[in-house]
Amino acid sequence: MQTYERSCIQKWLDAGHKTCPKTQQTLLHTALTPNYVLKSLIALWCESNGVELPKKQGNCRNKNSGTGGSDCDRAAINALLQKLANGNAEQQRAAAGELRLLAKRNADNRVCIAEAGAIPLLVELLSSPDLRTQEHAVTALLNLSINETNKGLIVNAGAIPDIVDVLKNGSMEAKENAAATLFSLSVVDENKVAIGAAGAIPPLIDLLCQGTPRGKKDAATAIFNLSIYQGNKVRAVRAGIVPPLMTLLKDPGGGMVDESLAILAILASHQEGKVAIGESDPIPILVEVIRTGSPRNRENAAAILWSLCTGSLQFLKIARDLGAEEALKELSENGTDRAKRKAGSVLELLQRVEETVSS
Repeated sequence: MQTYERSCIQKWLDAGHKTCPKTQQTLLHTALTPNYVLKSLIALWCESNGVELPKKQGNCRNKNSGTGGSDCDRAAINALLQKLANGNAEQQRAAAGELRLLAKRNADNRVCIAEAGAIPLLVELLSSPDLRTQEHAVTALLNLSINETNKGLIVNAGAIPDIVDVLKNGSMEAKENAAATLFSLSVVDENKVAIGAAGAIPPLIDLLCQGTPRGKKDAATAIFNLSIYQGNKVRAVRAGIVPPLMTLLKDPGGGMVDESLAILAILASHQEGKVAIGESDPIPILVEVIRTGSPRNRENAAAILWSLCTGSLQFLKIARDLGAEEALKELSENGTDRAKRKAGSVLELLQRVEETVSS
């Protein structure tokens, strides 16, 4: 399944295309389904990083930069790039800090800074021995990556391994912004593969466990998005992600219940993830969330429970003994569409258990 801006994919379909614009595969249907999970993750990321949520676009077009109409100070940007390239350590630190702020300020600056050639210079500074310079560089790249074209320029400059290194060894703020940058880059599907292969998942799990509240959020959103790719599900499970997710899930005061359930739901769709979750005594907390959680959390908990109970008489009996049936019946009537489906499927499994016991 591909995700696009609605206005853009609608324009593609309205033009008479019957294929996916990315894969060129023939579409089975042209009904559009909102990706609420990704939308909420983007909103969460924007809020965490002080970035204004993009306003809805009335149309979809390629913005060809370089027309001279951008509202930015090209001379000032070029002067900062000179300091990045040729300045001493103090000048480089100051220039990277100014570019960080300019890139955060508005979309025109993000285009101008990239056009001036800043991205390769900032990528070089990710390896700076000065932690503050490193922090400025990774945050500037984070802000620049909001622009879709810049995502490609950052990856093509070889930034991913260096960003992962900052995630492992930088200051706490640099680690947080490195995680946020990896999330931003991972919106492009092929980057999910490259980021996972570069070893990003173990340090993201470390940040999830040991980071500040904001760092944990950044790590979780990155892990979630990376885990959409099957190969990264395996990497995450083998790196030991399930126990810390279960710990966060059982701590409502920690503010990470939503993220933990979202990641567990996506891992439960993979056999290794399902096994690892099953080894962590998950049924009681899942039944409790189905009873008392938010609509989205109840949906994810039901999805995980269905995955675990499919083919497991043991888990079905535990769920039954914990009184899951009543909570699932209520969810099948009042939950989200997906929650209703999952709850109904688990209820069918429970009914079969009752019939087996009765006979």
